[in-house]
Amino acid sequence: MPVRRARGPLQRVQRRSRELQAQVPGAPGPARPGPGRPPSGSDGPRLVLQVEAVRAESAAPAPERRKALWLRCMQLQKLVDENTNALRNLKKADEPAPVGNYNQRKEEEEKLLLKLFQQLQNLVLVLDQDNVTMNYAPDEECQKGPQTEDENGGEDESEDEESSEEEDSEETDDEDEDKLLDDPNVKECIAVGNFDAQQEGDLTFTKGEVLLIHDKKADGWWVAENSKGERGLVPRTYLAVHNEDVDSQEQSEEHIEVVDETADGTEIKERTDSHWSAVRRAITENDTVEVLATIGAVPAGFRLSTLFQLLEEGSQFRASYFLQPELTPSQLAFKDLVWNSEKNTIYPRPTRVSLIVTLCSCKMIPLPGVSIQVLSRHVRLCLFDGNRVLSNIHTVRATWQPKNPQTWTFSPRVTGILPSLLDGDCFVRSNSLTSDIGILFELGIAYIRNSTGERGELSCGWAFLKLFTSDGMPVPSKMYELLLNGGTPYERGVEVDPSISRRAGSGVFHQFITLKKQPVLIVKLRSLSTQSKDILNLLPETLIGSMCYIHLLIFYRQLLGDALLKDRISMQSTELICNPILATFPQLMDQPDLMDALRSAWADRERTLKRSEKRDQEFLKSLFVLVYHDSVFPLLQSTLLPDYKWAEEESEASRWKVIADFLKKSQENDGALQYLLSSENTHKAFDISELAYDFLGEVRKNDPGV
Repeated sequence: MPVRRARGPLQRVQRRSRELQAQVPGAPGPARPGPGRPPSGSDGPRLVLQVEAVRAESAAPAPERRKALWLRCMQLQKLVDENTNALRNLKKADEPAPVGNYNQRKEEEEKLLLKLFQQLQNLVLVLDQDNVTMNYAPDEECQKGPQTEDENGGEDESEDEESSEEEDSEETDDEDEDKLLDDPNVKECIAVGNFDAQQEGDLTFTKGEVLLIHDKKADGWWVAENSKGERGLVPRTYLAVHNEDVDSQEQSEEHIEVVDETADGTEIKERTDSHWSAVRRAITENDTVEVLATIGAVPAGFRLSTLFQLLEEGSQFRASYFLQPELTPSQLAFKDLVWNSEKNTIYPRPTRVSLIVTLCSCKMIPLPGVSIQVLSRHVRLCLFDGNRVLSNIHTVRATWQPKNPQTWTFSPRVTGILPSLLDGDCFVRSNSLTSDIGILFELGIAYIRNSTGERGELSCGWAFLKLFTSDGMPVPSKMYELLLNGGTPYERGVEVDPSISRRAGSGVFHQFITLKKQPVLIVKLRSLSTQSKDILNLLPETLIGSMCYIHLLIFYRQLLGDALLKDRISMQSTELICNPILATFPQLMDQPDLMDALRSAWADRERTLKRSEKRDQEFLKSLFVLVYHDSVFPLLQSTLLPDYKWAEEESEASRWKVIADFLKKSQENDGALQYLLSSENTHKAFDISELAYDFLGEVRKNDPGV
């Protein structure tokens, strides 16, 4: 005899709904499946039959019957609410066996239950109005004699007919108003009751306040904006259509009062994760992504780039900021810059996190629609603990082939003149003690809309690689295939392209194929050799950058140690230091094409050195100073070089043309002196910041969490 398989969570919820249904007086039994009718396992359609039965019985004139119907409607409302909450708490992973179209079934069931709840709410409102009308009968009618009743019999019948017509018209008006309220074209609503925000993201409002609705979500929580420009979520049951053409203020107050009783008596639905995701989308983002998703230009899981927005806020998350020395909490010494008098250089500083991560490829990245033009595909990475960004945000640009646009590739170990922006080998350093530290990867595209010319940057998904296990041990150095998540790093359970899961079949094989279609990022953590550790330990304690220009950063750090620790007359002196390299080198971290120019100039000069000269550190430092002044320093002050603009092809091309012409002339003339003295070239007005290094003004603030 075969063993009966245990019911899954979804089946148990359905069975519980059937048991509750049987306890409701006068409720019809489960309907048999037939043509055009869903199976009895679906709770929503059966409850719809109960509502229709209640609607038919609501015409009974007896007050006791109406009261019983009112109680029954309230009981059905509670039943629907409990069934909806139980349905929302279900997860596909809890099912003992694969269920086909699981998410779609849940969505359809939830829509039916929501519609049912609204119908019951309308019935309760009608029955409430009928009870008020019947309980308000004058006492004089009870004292009339039989003769008076006979004489006015015809009048009573006409009054009953008029009352019945008024009830029908009121019910029709309520239904029409409910449909008008749900109409997406109706944007202005008026509050029919006071509402206090339950949590962050809710919008507090008072009775009579006019709200502008931006998004009418199916869960009953709508995104609204008040007259002050504040946005948040509001419950639908507290709103009514705003009508400016009201004949009298008295009629408006009477109407609002009736609906206000419904609003105050309605239980607000319990907030779920999907509600909080809506808050983040409505408050932290504008309507651009929603518009693009609506027209099919991007998948529903795309968002505005979180890391790009942080970069735009200021220099706090740029490499130029983290390259500066950091003071100790006492503000009397440098935390990550200590002089070694024996070796005449700075001390190496080992850190808790010191590794090399290689970006290999991205696969199955969804393609944007034809209505937008992609200007750049890239990956931004930083150190992250689940709540805060703990380092600078480093960007690596990806390449792709027209034959396979869903696959992004990178160029590890960049050499020669190839742009450092394409370097997939990145060093990562941090001395943070948090146990949750890891690397946050955000895939992004810079785009321009063909119709409006609007520019922006979208996140195509993100992944988080934790660097330590639960027992505090570093994760092994190996290849990692990271499944990309949709939404922002502060959202959970969002897919990059939900349509992939909706199209999946119910079989195990189909689910396996669906998993292969999900977007992934492939990275590799590399262990460090002794030589690599010694090089990385000369860098700041917290920094992420490209391996192709790490030797230039070492020169800068050594020159920084000479100026701040070796050559300074007094450690208590806070005077400006005349050093153009220290004053301007951090700017190269934010202009990668100028960093490439310095790499190219240094590589050309290094090829001419002898072996003995390459082993002399003091000679190399002095030569680096000369190369810097003959290459990028004049370019920083040139008016011919356009301002650096991210992901603008014309600007990048024009900048590189100016840079290449200057490097060629500098090499032909054995230096930049002739270029500087030429009347053909103009330079920016002199500023003391070109030469003077103010280490107190540039020093990083001490942050215990970093």
